[in-house]
Amino acid sequence: MTGRPHAQAIANLIRTACEERGWGPTDLARAVGKEEGSGPGRIGRQYARKWMTGERTPDYWWPHVARVLDLDPEATAIRQSAAPAPTHADTVASVIELGRNDLDVDRRNFLTASSGYALAALGLPDPESITRRVTGTSASTVRVGRGEVEAIKVMVKTLGDSASELGGGHARHLAVRYLTEDVAPWLNGRYTEATGRELFAATSQLTHLAGWMAQDEGDTPELQGVAQGYYAHAYRLADEAGDPELAGTALRGLAVQCIDLGYRAEAVQLSEACVNYGRALQNPRAVAYYNATLANAAAQDDDRTLATQHLALAESAIGKPSTGSGDSWAAHYSPGRWAHETGMIHTRLGDLTAAEEHLHLALDIHGLDRRRTRAIVLADLGGVRLRQGNVDGAMSTWSDFLDCAEGVRSVKVRSAIRDMRVRLRRFPDMAEAQELRTRAAALT
Repeated sequence: MTGRPHAQAIANLIRTACEERGWGPTDLARAVGKEEGSGPGRIGRQYARKWMTGERTPDYWWPHVARVLDLDPEATAIRQSAAPAPTHADTVASVIELGRNDLDVDRRNFLTASSGYALAALGLPDPESITRRVTGTSASTVRVGRGEVEAIKVMVKTLGDSASELGGGHARHLAVRYLTEDVAPWLNGRYTEATGRELFAATSQLTHLAGWMAQDEGDTPELQGVAQGYYAHAYRLADEAGDPELAGTALRGLAVQCIDLGYRAEAVQLSEACVNYGRALQNPRAVAYYNATLANAAAQDDDRTLATQHLALAESAIGKPSTGSGDSWAAHYSPGRWAHETGMIHTRLGDLTAAEEHLHLALDIHGLDRRRTRAIVLADLGGVRLRQGNVDGAMSTWSDFLDCAEGVRSVKVRSAIRDMRVRLRRFPDMAEAQELRTRAAALT
């Protein structure tokens, strides 16, 4: 392929071809989603509109756009990501291999996160995976029942509680070894289709947790690549289990990672897919979870209209009584977590008064009590108060933040400490600022 052309030239080709067919953005989005295999609802109208205006180039979606519009994919030469797409191999074999590679430091170095991998995950699930295993497993393999499924759920809760308190860097390899050494024989065992769906769903939660722990442990390309792989496999397992809440929540993990890595268009696309899953759910916390994620992605993408729209939908949903089973991470999306996320979205949108109100709501009204979570909220609140000119308030809040941060192994907490230390350099003559810098240095 030759070099990548200007985005407007690509947009002109797409727009002209759509005009010849009498298509608008909705028609294009539906056609491309169907052609790619993800379904007509996976691509949002606004996302397709940006292809037509030149605000975004299709990248991963280009071969599918070219096919539905009868364009020559080589003529426009949109360069695809060099990172390998997730394989279509059997989901169980693939996730076990991922875990084993993760435990092998030398092999882990070959994995890095990419925007192409994140979007490719949308088309991966194999709907016949469980059925094939039920009908094709030897009678000599281990028999699996509800007891094994419940054991996975208990382990997910135990490890998840530890990670929420002390950060993803604590006990991550326990989660991975449990997946590869204990759960793997069950996945390859003998079970009914109903048990198989429960087993895949529980394993999706464990895999999602391993991804979150890797992402929270550090910001190296290798750890972020491992996290992305786990999120994609958590989605595959959940979708194959027929659990839309777990599937949407796994995609939400991919979306948030894309936000953190700066893949803005991909974050919006994945967040829209989360919201689409939420439409089939009766759990208002899941609906709030996914809409807040899309609002966050839209705010990062400088789309104030889209961000405001989905902030309102999230607020409406979080105020309704929860009807979730409690198994999904979405079921644990509390009003406190919503208030924190909403506060940071308001910060990105420039409304610092609303941001401070929501962060105060998260801390003092809903009382987030996990050390890692509370530390991050305090760090964010200190930054907002500093931007408002409330220096004394920022110093006091950051002092509380450092109290919570001690002993927590989380990349977000470490990043917040570094950010705080840099901002405190503005006050070289303030004793309190220098004391905070000294305390922070001891934690990095």
